[in-house]
This record gives sequence, C-alpha cells and structure tokens, in this order.
Amino acid sequence: MDELEKALVLSVPEPRTLELIFSAANLAKLRATYDVVETTSDHLASLGDDLLGRVRYIIGQPPLSAETLGRLRNLKAVLNVESNLLNNMPYDQVFARGIYVLTTGQVFAEPVAEMGLAMALNLARGIVDADLAFRNGAELWGGDGNGSARLLTGSDIGIVGFGDLGKALHRVLSGFRAKIKVYDPWLPESILKDAGVQPASLESVMAQSDFVFVVAAVTSENKGFLGAQGFAAMRKGAAFILLSRADVVDFDALMAAVKSGHIVAASDVFPQEPLAADHPIRTLSGFLRSAHRAGALDVAFKKMGEMVLDDMAFMERGLPPMRLKRAERETVSRMRSKPVDKN
Repeated sequence: MDELEKALVLSVPEPRTLELIFSAANLAKLRATYDVVETTSDHLASLGDDLLGRVRYIIGQPPLSAETLGRLRNLKAVLNVESNLLNNMPYDQVFARGIYVLTTGQVFAEPVAEMGLAMALNLARGIVDADLAFRNGAELWGGDGNGSARLLTGSDIGIVGFGDLGKALHRVLSGFRAKIKVYDPWLPESILKDAGVQPASLESVMAQSDFVFVVAAVTSENKGFLGAQGFAAMRKGAAFILLSRADVVDFDALMAAVKSGHIVAASDVFPQEPLAADHPIRTLSGFLRSAHRAGALDVAFKKMGEMVLDDMAFMERGLPPMRLKRAERETVSRMRSKPVDKN
C-alpha cells in the first residue's frame, strides 16, 4: 500500500502507550498498515486542519469538543483502550455521524474474575492471615486455625452487575455448585435466566448471600448506592468483594461494617488511589486489600492491541467492528467511572 493511501491513526492512548498495548510484531503491523501520528490530549486540538481532516481512527479516548470533532471530518471510530467509557465528547454528534465508540475493557474480565475468586477463597479460609501468623510463629494447626472458615462450594453467591466481568465471574464460579443470584437493572430477567443465574433484587442479593461480588460500573444514578443499610442486611460473617469501582460503595459505611465484625470484605479499588499512608483501611482487620492490580496483566494489555488491529481491519473493508464492545447511545453518557492514571 502506498504511504499516501494509508488511513491516518491518531494515537492518544494515555495513560497507556502503544508499546504496552501492542506486541512488537503487532506494533510493527500497525505502523506498516497505517499512518500513525502520536499526540497528547492537551495538544490534539492544536493540530492542523489538514491532519485532523485525514484522521480515520483514534486510539484512546481523549476529550473532544464539538469544534474539534467537527474538524475530524473523516473519523470512523474512537477506540478506547483505557477501559472506562468516558463522558468527554458530544456523543449526540458522534452517533449522528455514525462514528463508532469502542472499548477494549472486556480484556480485563477474566483476570479480574480470577482475582475475585482468589479473594473469595481467602476470605473463606483466612489464607493470608494464616500465612502471616505462620511467619510470626503464631500459627494455629489443624482445626484450631479454622474457627471462621467456610466453603465456597454450595454457598449462596450474589453478583451485583452482569456485564463482561459479571459473566466472567460466573464462569470461574461454575465449578463450585453455588446458588447464584444476580442483580442488574440494565438487563431483562430473560437474559439472566438464559445465562443460568437467578434474577434477584438488590435487597435479596445483599441479604441472602454468603459472598457478594460487586462488578457494577459507576453511572450517573448509582454513586454510593451500596451503603450502611445494605451492609447491615448482610448475613453475619458474609464476604463483600468489590472488583469494579469504588464510587459505587459508601466506603465509610463499608469500613464500619467490617470494623464491627458483622462482615468481612476485600477490594481491588479505593476512593483515592493511591491511598494516604495513614488511611485507616490499611490496618483494618477483616479487610483484604489489593492495589488496583486485578486486571493489569501484560496478556490483557496485549490483547487490546490484537482487538484494535482486528476491528480497524474490519472497518477498512467496510464492515462493522466485531471484537470491541460498542458504546450505546442511550447509556454511554451516563457512565461516571474515573479515568485511570496508572496502568
């Protein structure tokens, strides 16, 4: 293909980099197939009209004003590699022009689901605390070390949210013969039943589960919707496992519920990241902490690049994207997840 015939790709994958997202072979393929121009969110709008007018794809989801979007005359797709769909562009104009907004977020579903399973097993069997006790010469042998242990097998499990992550979590839990209830107000009961889970109210999921997994996205309607009332309704000793975003939870209420001994909890996400060195959650007994690392595996990042290349190739052939998840015009502007600033 002649250099002048190549589609122009604007690379703005912040905070990620092309080297993180693409394997060496796929990055070479990207550069050989497309005219790639790298820029930053701050400098995008200052690029010349001729260059912006040639852009066919944007890798990343930088903020786009209506004026800048108007200058992107040939834009076909915004390929979000941050994972959270951001409310940072005039979506009405985007959809009116038939521009795809696509996300690679599903690459994190399996890694995060596996971490969720590990957290649940740890909370059920006290693995980390037992290891720390062993290191300090204070281990309890045999049944003496299982005072609060329980089985995941055959338990009552609740899942809040049933998108890509919820479905992946259901798959990794399938071997435990658990009874799984799901609350997701954006899905009809028929889809949940077809997936082999029991549709349930939020109240039922919270009150009737031994393990509650939270994988719901943050929207304009649900910030802090899991609070003191829900935690108080949980079974004594039940486990609450947060894997999506901290803003869906009233964190002070969660810490209070754990501190009281009513429930145990685990989280991969926090209201501020990184947390202050003196934050009380660092020393809270009964709380398992993970530094937002559940999905950040190299294999997941490299899968992003594969999917981006596949879907740009489809669109170059006049076909719709097939691998990435499309933003929906009715819901995308309601997303409220904070952009990540660290991979």
